[in-house]
Amino acid sequence: MGAGGPRRGEGPPDGGWGWVVLGACFVVTGFAYGFPKAVSVFFRALMRDFGAGYSDTAWVSSIMLAMLYGTGPVSSILVTRFGCRPVMLAGGLLASAGMILASFATRLLELYLTAGVLTGLGLALNFQPSLIMLGLYFERRRPLANGLAAAGSPVFLSALSPLGQQLLERFGWRGGFLLLGGLLLHCCACGAVMRPPPGPGPRPEATPRTRPRRRLLDLAVCTDRAFAVYAVTKFLMALGLFVPAILLVNYAKDAGVPDTDAAFLLSIVGFVDIVARPACGALAGLARLRPHVPYLFSLALLANGLTDLSSARARSYGALVAFCIAFGLSYGMVGALQFEVLMAAVGAPRFPSALGLVLLLEAVAVLIGPPSAGRLVDALKNYEIIFYLAGSEVALAGVFMAVATNCCLRCAKAAPAGPGTEGGASDTEDAEAEGDSEPLPVVAEEPGNLEALEVLSAQGEPTEPETEARPRLAAESV
Repeated sequence: MGAGGPRRGEGPPDGGWGWVVLGACFVVTGFAYGFPKAVSVFFRALMRDFGAGYSDTAWVSSIMLAMLYGTGPVSSILVTRFGCRPVMLAGGLLASAGMILASFATRLLELYLTAGVLTGLGLALNFQPSLIMLGLYFERRRPLANGLAAAGSPVFLSALSPLGQQLLERFGWRGGFLLLGGLLLHCCACGAVMRPPPGPGPRPEATPRTRPRRRLLDLAVCTDRAFAVYAVTKFLMALGLFVPAILLVNYAKDAGVPDTDAAFLLSIVGFVDIVARPACGALAGLARLRPHVPYLFSLALLANGLTDLSSARARSYGALVAFCIAFGLSYGMVGALQFEVLMAAVGAPRFPSALGLVLLLEAVAVLIGPPSAGRLVDALKNYEIIFYLAGSEVALAGVFMAVATNCCLRCAKAAPAGPGTEGGASDTEDAEAEGDSEPLPVVAEEPGNLEALEVLSAQGEPTEPETEARPRLAAESV
């Protein structure tokens, strides 16, 4: 594996150079989530120069987001093959080159290919490896680290939009794209600090002949119950989570709120989100709450859905401000916990493949949810039904996450009590669950996965008798 790739060690250091990695992940997360939305500042100028409509111009951000989410499996394969650091360096160069080339575009199609495809792919090649490295450096403090890294999204969104407006006014959209392309080179600097965490040296008995071969994309993770629960939850969540924020400004204007006050509503969501993400990460890291992070995640989803449902008829400015505060709190909790839940569910060794597949699934949901909501608004001329629909989808995701997680834990606790000899049956069940995937040491599994701990506790018992039996057989044969 290339430099900066995931390595198995005695345990994450939970500090030291990990704080530098956390800072880089903060920057990369901010660019990944904030940049596609900040580009919308240039849409009016692009519409004027290219003689295009808003829907045609908005495809620039849509393609960028689709590449960010949809190329997750590609990023997983590249990380497994070359390592995190080379992939992030290449991604930073691609993201920067896409915006620089876009500044010379003469047609919308060229913007789609440069700012959309190239920049979106570059952001994807930075975003996923940064999360993988964060999981390798933090274990005990991982919920807090995830919350702090996720705070990069609202911070950069709040900073990039005004910056883009200033660049547009001073240099035009071509000069703005050129300077933003240079700004994206900071992703290369973030990739350069992603050195592998310290770990034990290679074992003397390990040889290239006996070294197991790693899969580029571990599709066997799809058979894991915890991953399946998370994937379904994430798909339902993505269908409705982003819809209220996208339609909020137009909804406020339709209710008679002045344009300036309507635009400030999104700033309220962003400010609350900045505080909510680190706070929720610190809360999830508490010893009593960390084993129950999936339930905390489901509670955040349920709160977000109920906020949409209860605010569907909000028409006054005060009611909309209250909605933005409640929405920002629940939205920040969801953003801080979503990747922590996935890391705890599948463990660090399978996290790259799991994250790639989840991002691909989220890309499908994002391409279905917000566009469908926009079409409903155009057809019905009514925003209330959109809030009801989005709130129901997010609340359903929260209920499903809690119920399905509880069922999975019950099944895991009941599994060792099945028929068969003590230890022999559990070995067979574990072998069938893992299939032909690469065997991993127990220390590589994440302690937050309650289901994995149940299985590993049953798996760890027969290991020592097996290893002790081999010397006795060898002595008898001699």
